[in-house]
Amino acid sequence: MNKEELSKLIKTAHGDIKADLVIKHVNLVNVFTAEIQEDVDIAISGKWIAGVGSYEGEKEIDGKGMYAAPGFIDCHIHIESSYLSPEELGRIIVPHGGTTIVADPHEIVNVCGIPGLDYMMKAAKNTKLDIKFQIPSCVPATPFEDAGAIVKAEDMEEPLRRENVLGLAEFMNYPGVIGCADLDLDKIIAAKNLGGKVIDGHAPGVHGKDLTAYISAGIRDDHECESLLGMEERLRQGVYVMLRQGTVCHDLNNLVKGVSKGNSRRILLCSDDRQPKTILTLGHLDNSLRMCVEAGIDPIEAIRFATLNAAECFHMYDKGAIAPSYLADIVLLDDLKDFKVRKVFAKGELVAEDGKYLPSFSKEPIDSVSGSIHIGDFSKEKFKMHLKSDEVWAIEILPGGVLTKKVPVKVKLDKDGEFIFDEKQDIVKVAVVERHKGTGKVGCGFMKGYGLKRGAIALSVAHDSHNMIVVGTNDDDMAFAITSLAEQKGGIVLIEGGKVIESMPMPIAGIMSDQSGEWVMERLNAITEASRKHLEISEDVNPVMTLSFMSLCVIPEIKLTDRGLFDVPSFQFIPVEVNGIH
Repeated sequence: MNKEELSKLIKTAHGDIKADLVIKHVNLVNVFTAEIQEDVDIAISGKWIAGVGSYEGEKEIDGKGMYAAPGFIDCHIHIESSYLSPEELGRIIVPHGGTTIVADPHEIVNVCGIPGLDYMMKAAKNTKLDIKFQIPSCVPATPFEDAGAIVKAEDMEEPLRRENVLGLAEFMNYPGVIGCADLDLDKIIAAKNLGGKVIDGHAPGVHGKDLTAYISAGIRDDHECESLLGMEERLRQGVYVMLRQGTVCHDLNNLVKGVSKGNSRRILLCSDDRQPKTILTLGHLDNSLRMCVEAGIDPIEAIRFATLNAAECFHMYDKGAIAPSYLADIVLLDDLKDFKVRKVFAKGELVAEDGKYLPSFSKEPIDSVSGSIHIGDFSKEKFKMHLKSDEVWAIEILPGGVLTKKVPVKVKLDKDGEFIFDEKQDIVKVAVVERHKGTGKVGCGFMKGYGLKRGAIALSVAHDSHNMIVVGTNDDDMAFAITSLAEQKGGIVLIEGGKVIESMPMPIAGIMSDQSGEWVMERLNAITEASRKHLEISEDVNPVMTLSFMSLCVIPEIKLTDRGLFDVPSFQFIPVEVNGIH
């Protein structure tokens, strides 16, 4: 803000000159005092709120009967997990009242390194959604998988100084922090030395002194609370707790039970991972607010979760409220129960109305982040396991999230020790194929609870290093899935009998589409339908999102990387055979 703008703002607030825009006769949600100010005007000067009261404007909009709330802030989201470009995600989120998101570009940086962050930040300039970024803290996520890049503390120093970069994203390698690993401490110090940079947490299942040690490193928030006990532990030690409601991870209804009058100012809302269908049908944070109110939370308190609390946590002191000197990010709602969004203003500009995004926009070229599939000397032979025992460890899918269970199962083997699929058992082969450097590495294992009866499914979206992951009933279809996926430059393919029956290309780093949210939703619907009809995937399993998390080796209890089967609690590789020697 320059002196001329400041002078204009002050004069507008004082009533000496007309406001650029006045939103008239609204019921204002005051998040400072937890009250509704009825029938007031909001005066806007440029992109700033000048005052609340009685004002005249060069342009006036009647908001009579509507509730005015601050723009909603999603405190932790991976844009890449929507499979959309930043511009396209902004187009579908803003009409639901989202004016700011805190994005962790962890996925694309794991594939492309800092050039991936560069692309995301350039693309973010093309949307009215204010996209703030955190620098991914774990690239690769762990030392137990092969990513497309390595980002060290020295690589973070310049990006951490950029405008719109708030700090260090979720520190998933909590054992490294607790164990004072040099490389991890260097990254934390890089953020701390800049002052005011927030360090995000990610510590599922961590309790007691392990948790205390982790928090002592400067962890500010956590979206990985698996229980009310974990929530209470974190809140008592000053950590903001996020009520996550994504496409796969649904924590809000459980954790909202732990919200009280005493701790409510430390509660935030986030999506983490949210697909277009979820946004276009259920909404974004407007849906989370509905759920909070249905669970008995006071509506103004719930709105605080998505506004003032979020702004304070991330040191965005010009956001999160409707008051003088705050940015004019404003949402007009029909009521405080259903949270039907009527109009959305971002920095004083009307950007959405009745579900429609209003501004035109262009998209950032994707040349710098395309062509990321390199599978090297891959062949079907890579899937051979040569097992000596029919008792193996399986990754059992648990409902409602990304947690898995390590279970012993018996499988059928041929004379060479190779898996024979049995339709009576819900057990299939799963493999992760390294796709960044063409090393030829392939890790193989077994999965239970996916429901696949025939064919194969392959993705180039496999958190967090985003190698190719494929699940199937036979090696032929699995191998064809991998080669088909490489030919279409990444994305999703469904194979039955050596033929592609459904697919969705993702040319942006192999993890995002360059098409519209509606197109992606249609493709995902078709893929889901085909997976149920032709491959007989379980009805209670999201075939894409569930599979994409089966290599995430920082989430308990057992996962698979391109290097093999990984036991998360012990943080080590284990043999596939139950009695095998590693």
